[in-house]
Amino acid sequence: MVNVLKFFSVIGDYVPSPPKPARRPDLKFRLLFTAATLIIYYAMASVMVYPLSKYNIQGIQLPALINVVFASQQGTIAQLGIGPIVTAGLILQILVGAKILNIDMSDPSSRKLFTQSQKGLAILIAVVEGLGFAMYYRLNLPLTLAIFMQFFVGALILLILDESIQKGWGVGSGVSLFILAGVARTIAWDAFAPIKVPGTDQYHGFFPYLIHGLFGGGLSSERLFYGLAEGVDRTLPSLPGFITVIILSVVLVYLQSVKVNIPVTTQRAPGIRTKVPLQFLYVTNIPILLVGILFSDLILFYNISSTYLANSAPWLSEALSVMITYLAPPNSLLEIYVNPLRLLIYSILLVGLAVVFGYMWVEIAGLNPATQAENLIKSGLEIPGIRRNPKVLESLLAKYIYPLTILSSIIVALVALTADIFSAFGTGTGILLSIGIIQQYYTTIAYERTLEAYPLLKRLIGE
Repeated sequence: MVNVLKFFSVIGDYVPSPPKPARRPDLKFRLLFTAATLIIYYAMASVMVYPLSKYNIQGIQLPALINVVFASQQGTIAQLGIGPIVTAGLILQILVGAKILNIDMSDPSSRKLFTQSQKGLAILIAVVEGLGFAMYYRLNLPLTLAIFMQFFVGALILLILDESIQKGWGVGSGVSLFILAGVARTIAWDAFAPIKVPGTDQYHGFFPYLIHGLFGGGLSSERLFYGLAEGVDRTLPSLPGFITVIILSVVLVYLQSVKVNIPVTTQRAPGIRTKVPLQFLYVTNIPILLVGILFSDLILFYNISSTYLANSAPWLSEALSVMITYLAPPNSLLEIYVNPLRLLIYSILLVGLAVVFGYMWVEIAGLNPATQAENLIKSGLEIPGIRRNPKVLESLLAKYIYPLTILSSIIVALVALTADIFSAFGTGTGILLSIGIIQQYYTTIAYERTLEAYPLLKRLIGE
């Protein structure tokens, strides 16, 4: 497997890599660089590739969750979004966590090999995905290659921008920034889009619709409360969706600040006790992210098979159609009354798979009790009244970690389910991701500002 990593790293070596700054730029410059990166992303997500723009060809319809998680926009230069980066990172991290790849991440050379391998694998994934999307349009070879190159170059640009930010030119990470930008764009569009829905006199944006209705246009209870409009086959932004965004945002901010503290002491100062905090949402949003990707991939596979295999393998298309009926998220509050059985089956699948993926992630990502006990012992910490035995520490930590894993997996699944039922702006997964990213940015910026205000702290912490 190490030889495979070396092969990927060779490919990664050919990817243009931004230099690391000789001296860490100040916070103002890094914020400006991050803002410029954001502008580039929005420009890429707004420009249709040739010849789709010339002939007004519609882009491939992806599940909404894919657009949110991978920050992609159909038919644009950002068609692939950060999909190759995220997919490559998840694959390698799972292989390392499962000990299939024996890499010492504390060793600088091994860490460099891992980083370069991730870049190389991301490039290969971008090639495969770019070709797949380009071939979807069934155009002649030159046009197909032109579409592929534009999709590939778009993914390459986002890869370079992400690496630039992570090397210190910007704040946070490019992956988080692009996800947040995509979710913010979706929420802003649902709330304020001044565009009328084709075939109706209603605005797509909730507030333009509300203002137009209050000043003489008339308000429809079906649209206001359920997002339904005559002649429209999709759910439009509604009042429950807007209220749900606010409520869930407040709930998530609170839950992500809740911690379970384990009392510990240190060998260097045995009389002083401190605490090791465990996040109440121990698995964060990873379980619902993995479940969403699984569901979306199955839906995408169904869309492709129904197009290419409808005649040669109709049984496969029909079987997938039945399965997709129960995997598609609810898109309206009315599903509680119209199709409660489908909603119940979807809810059971969502919560059940979230728990399974949450447990798997804890085991393979180094968050399990055995790894945490080992980390405590290596750092010189010990739990009062407990012998410095890894097995004893592991059994004690398991009483905290596994219940937190199950409970947090259920909570994030229920948050996503609630958001989908009430048609929240930006989808439930989008809200989960964006709230976590915003808190990370707030913490990072507060930390950076503290270091700039008190330069002596930089020497104390070795900055």
